[in-house]
Amino acid sequence: MDHFPTNWGRPRNELYDQYNTFPLHHRPANAQNAFADGVQRTQQPIVTGTSVLAIQYQDGIMMAADNLASYGSLARFKDIQRLQPVGTRTIVGASGDMSDFQYIQHILDELTTEEFTYGDGHDLGPAEVHEYLARVMYARRSKINPLWNALLVGGVENGKPFLAYVDLLGTTYSARSLATGYGAHIAIPLLRTAVDNASQLLTEEEARTLLTDCMRVLFYRDARSLDKYQIATVTSAGVSVSDQLKLDTKWDFAEGIRGYGSQTQ
Repeated sequence: MDHFPTNWGRPRNELYDQYNTFPLHHRPANAQNAFADGVQRTQQPIVTGTSVLAIQYQDGIMMAADNLASYGSLARFKDIQRLQPVGTRTIVGASGDMSDFQYIQHILDELTTEEFTYGDGHDLGPAEVHEYLARVMYARRSKINPLWNALLVGGVENGKPFLAYVDLLGTTYSARSLATGYGAHIAIPLLRTAVDNASQLLTEEEARTLLTDCMRVLFYRDARSLDKYQIATVTSAGVSVSDQLKLDTKWDFAEGIRGYGSQTQ
């Protein structure tokens, strides 16, 4: 089904004018508003972000995401931050619809502000933020009006790292390495080899190198990715999100691929 009403054509001329602008006192008695009897829901995401990667390392959690928000297949917005600090111990990374992520940022800001005003010395940790988001995502899904996002929540609580996933269906799980979007297919094997199968956790330098390599692979393979990205770290000392970084990429290998460019043999 085509979910875009503008592609459906317009009603017959005797019901509406070309722009559906009849004044109320001139509206024909048999004129009907095609959308009056139903509540409209978002049928698909429009401006979207792609993969978010996250791993546990020796000091806590490290997360990476590029700065692109695509309008369909158009690389439209190239300075979007998809890693959002929440309080002092938590980071949330989002792929999917960016307007829905802005709504999630808004409700998380309200939640942290409310928690702060209590003045009891307590703030929300990563486990609480993840549980809250899981309930929000499932509630919206149950209303057939989901938030079109996949979220990674990471942080450090009582000296222990926490990393978990939640999506638009309210599905949740946790692991030492997680990814959303295309990264869940192409980066997860690299992350699991280095993190899940390792005898000990990576150092910060090793973790940063791993995520950078994975972001480079995604830029090579994912048409909705960008070579500009950010890395966030969460340790016992707090949350830190880097400035925009740029990948060092090389494309000269393509000259050796048969059928590429002007090759004839």
